[in-house]
Amino acid sequence: MEYTTLGKTAIEVSKLCVGCMSFGKAKTMHDWTLDESESKKVIKHALDLGINFFDTANVYSAGTSEEYLGKALKENIARDKVVIASKVYFNPGRLSKEAIHREIDGTLKRLGTDYLDLYLIHRFDHQTPIVETMEALNELVKAGKVRALGASAMYGYQFYNMQLVARDNNWARFETMENHYNLLYREDERELIPLCRQMDVSLMPYSPLAAGHLARPTWGSTSLRGQTDKVAQGKYDKTEEQDLKIVARVHELAQKYEVSMAQIALAWQWAKGVTAPIIGGTKARNYTDAVKALDVHLTGNDLAYLEEPYIPHPIVGALDQDQTVTQIMK
Repeated sequence: MEYTTLGKTAIEVSKLCVGCMSFGKAKTMHDWTLDESESKKVIKHALDLGINFFDTANVYSAGTSEEYLGKALKENIARDKVVIASKVYFNPGRLSKEAIHREIDGTLKRLGTDYLDLYLIHRFDHQTPIVETMEALNELVKAGKVRALGASAMYGYQFYNMQLVARDNNWARFETMENHYNLLYREDERELIPLCRQMDVSLMPYSPLAAGHLARPTWGSTSLRGQTDKVAQGKYDKTEEQDLKIVARVHELAQKYEVSMAQIALAWQWAKGVTAPIIGGTKARNYTDAVKALDVHLTGNDLAYLEEPYIPHPIVGALDQDQTVTQIMK
């Protein structure tokens, strides 16, 4: 495993992050999530591979994702040897001061820890004043409940404005950005990603394999997730025809280098300056395969070949107005 640090912090993370939306009581959010026993097996395998970075959220499977993760980590590794990230927004009060202080306590209790390494805002709150949100988050850092802050999926100007408020008040800033980014969705290359690079903010994209579309030569999947994941269908199915051209090129390069398609897609991420793509696998072998991607090094010609068929896509991730999890999953 290879390691790096987040933003301007000294927090050391593996160059792969485990996406914990895959863990939790089924049918509380998705039909395909792993139960506690299976979650523990996958988490232990990830730890055995040297992965020390885990990303969850208060809303994942009604809090059971945090619970399963906390128990699995406690059984397998010392707290100071692992980096735990969780998120806040899809809850009553969204990013108000009251909500942030309430939700962090719930998250810590479910995880069975007294601090988080990284606390992210899950989306931009269109109702709560930015200064209220940033001050509340800074209070968590000062109180020792959170080591560092991050943000997720928003427009570049929103992220910039929040960083300015933190800077102008000498408060903790965002050190990471968890955005939607992969070979099939590159809209953040226009503003958000250059802004993050300018500010030395680490990228930890979700959906680096585009819900599996970059890991197989065919578009459809017969898996339970493939058949029931309405969120993934909403993200990608509208541009299937054009995106299959990119999938075909990923498959071609995978055959050329005698590696998996997932490894090509992940190698592309690191070549684009990503710190730690988030892998939401439900099988131990998904992580074994992902780690091998660290040995895949794409040439400039490879990158250009993979990227050439891309066309602009509708925005998926950043919200034009506040939404609930239920609305997003429709």
